[in-house]
This record gives sequence, structure tokens and C-alpha cells, in this order.
Amino acid sequence: MAIPRILVVDDDAEMRQMMTQFLQQHGSIALPAASEAEVRKHLAAGRIDLILLDVMLGDENGLEICGKLRREQDVPVIMVSALSADHQRMQGYEVGADDYIAKPFNPDLLLARVKAVLHRAQRASSLAHRRNIRSFRFQGWCYNAKRNEVLSPEGVQVALSKRETALLQVLLANPHIPLTRDEIAEALTADDTAPRSGETNGRSIDMLVKRLRSKIEPNPKDPTVLRTERGIGYIFAVDVMTEDT
Repeated sequence: MAIPRILVVDDDAEMRQMMTQFLQQHGSIALPAASEAEVRKHLAAGRIDLILLDVMLGDENGLEICGKLRREQDVPVIMVSALSADHQRMQGYEVGADDYIAKPFNPDLLLARVKAVLHRAQRASSLAHRRNIRSFRFQGWCYNAKRNEVLSPEGVQVALSKRETALLQVLLANPHIPLTRDEIAEALTADDTAPRSGETNGRSIDMLVKRLRSKIEPNPKDPTVLRTERGIGYIFAVDVMTEDT
């Protein structure tokens, strides 16, 4: 449900910009980085679902960075390099890379490999999710994913439609992240309760947001939780806490 957040790590500014823009055009939130320090800054700042990591980063070695990251966390890593010999690919897999793509590459191939790695990671998360369903809390509200139940700060159950619930789930998975209408529509379409074709245009998303605001905002005409982000779309502008149920 969450919009994929992909970190593009390359010291070549032109390549970094090209990959970032391409991924953004295909429904991901792509963030640029040029060094290990910038990688760690992004990881500390928020959720990262996948790292595209160049092997040669000026004075730094992408393989060494990958090895360090793998010892510290489980974020998937795809190595990207002009070094394409078998032994060089094996070095990438040995330090824990999930995949290895040789430059130059077809952008569509890159996208396919990215989707495959994300799918594997999401499947693993999904299996864990079935054993560990969570509750989400924000501004006194509680959404219990196991019971699919929304409680107001006063403890009153609030009825949401399937589409309103799906939108809330997208927002809870992406707090403090500006989302375009297209990104929201893409996430809704990926859900099992996806709306029918033609129900995810900009106007439809605006109406869905309006309905959800009428149920969770203290003052729907002056929203503080689900705010409009001028020139972009919408942002869930409050902290979200999760807990096991």
C-alpha cells in the first residue's frame, strides 16, 4: 500500500537525475544521494524501501557500503555498475546485494528488476504482517487493521467505506510525505479493494479526500490532519504511531 521510497545513489549527477526522474514517473518516490553520508542521512530521516547503489562512488566503494548496510539492516539493495564481469557480479552478491544491474541498461529492465525486488520484500513483509497485525494511532484516533475498525479520540467507532479505508491506509503508511493524486491513485489500485477503472482520476481522489476529511478532521473546512500540499497533492501532516495488536 505504501508508495515505494527508493534511494538512488550515484556520484554522476546526470545519471542520478535520470534514474530519479524515471522512477518518479513510474509511481515511486525517488530520492538522490551521492555518498555514504547522504545515504545514512536519508535512512535516518525516514523509511527507505530500496537502494539503487552504484559500485564506484568516487573515493568510496559501493560494495563496502552495501556490506555495512547489510550488517545493520534489511533494506533491499540493487548494485548498479559498469563492471559486469561474472566475478564482479559475484562480489556484489557476496556482500549482500539483492540484485546486480550492469550499465548501460534499458530503463524498462531497471524498472522490472526494481519491481521484482520490491515484490519479494513486500511479500516477506506481508507474511510477517499476517502474524503481526498492527494498530495505528494519530491525533488520538486509532485504526485497528486486524478488526478494520476506526475509533475517534472519544472512543466512538467511525464507519468508513472501503475506499475511504483504503485511502486512510495509504496515508498512514506515508506520514509527512507529500503525495500526488497520481501516487495516491496508484497505491489504491494496488490494493485488493481497488476501485474500478476510471475511479482514480484527480477529481475522484479530491472527492475521496473530502469524504475522509469529513470524518477525521475537527474542522473539515480547515484541515490540520490531511492537508492540501499546493502544487503537489496531499500530505498526512501528523505523526503516526504503530503498535502490535
